[in-house]
Amino acid sequence: MATNENLPPNVIKQLAKELKNLDESPPEGIKVGVNDDDFSIIYADIEGPGIVLYLAAGTPYENGVFRMKLLLSHDFPHSPPKGYFLTKIFHPNIANNGEICVNTLKKDWNPSLGLRHVLIVVRCLLIEPFPESALNEQAGKMLLENYDEYARHARLYTGIHAKPKPKFKTGAISESTTALNVDQTNTSVKNPEQKSTATNAALPLPPPLAPSTTAVARGNGPEQATVVPPSETGVGELTTAAASAASVVTQKKEGALLKAQAEKKKIDARKKSLKRL
Repeated sequence: MATNENLPPNVIKQLAKELKNLDESPPEGIKVGVNDDDFSIIYADIEGPGIVLYLAAGTPYENGVFRMKLLLSHDFPHSPPKGYFLTKIFHPNIANNGEICVNTLKKDWNPSLGLRHVLIVVRCLLIEPFPESALNEQAGKMLLENYDEYARHARLYTGIHAKPKPKFKTGAISESTTALNVDQTNTSVKNPEQKSTATNAALPLPPPLAPSTTAVARGNGPEQATVVPPSETGVGELTTAAASAASVVTQKKEGALLKAQAEKKKIDARKKSLKRL
């Protein structure tokens, strides 16, 4: 269950609305997931763009799946989220530690921009990098001086690191946002174990158990024990176990008696045979 202690109620309400919208109508090439323990962390799998109008050969990220995350601050959306690629990628605007440099997440940020806009901008960054504001200087310099060499490096990284990831669970966002809304309407909800412990602690101790009144009903069908009242469940279980044990002992005794009778018959038959001889 998500705690969401870092986010105020109004942010959580807006976030739940955006996540539900992304789940029901995801942007092209983007699949969103959430961290069930902390809704301030948003995950996304971005498919590497293929052929576009002005790139007949396609991008060097084609056929790759890149996982990224957005970290939301406690005053989101007044402050922009921070973006990181979790999948290694060779790109001018993505640092070696995965940090993303794009104006939308910095000076061009506007509180009216939503998560959908941010994700689309990041995917567009794979189509059109900006080497002038490079975090990866090697990639930026290579892009400006020798595009073919840059594309070769980027494709190499894509082939090695950007393999398809395990898909996010279908409907997980809807389930999580429902739980998130429940958290907001009932902030005192505890986890199941805590609730169970608290409930058990509040219950008074039961009175001393009375002797068992479990009886066995005999009829045309198999023997059946009468239902034990809830307050005497423990006694009922013990009585049933004792009855089962007694039944086993009785069966063993009856078996031994039948065996003894059979042996006696055999001995009598032998004696008769000897008399005839």
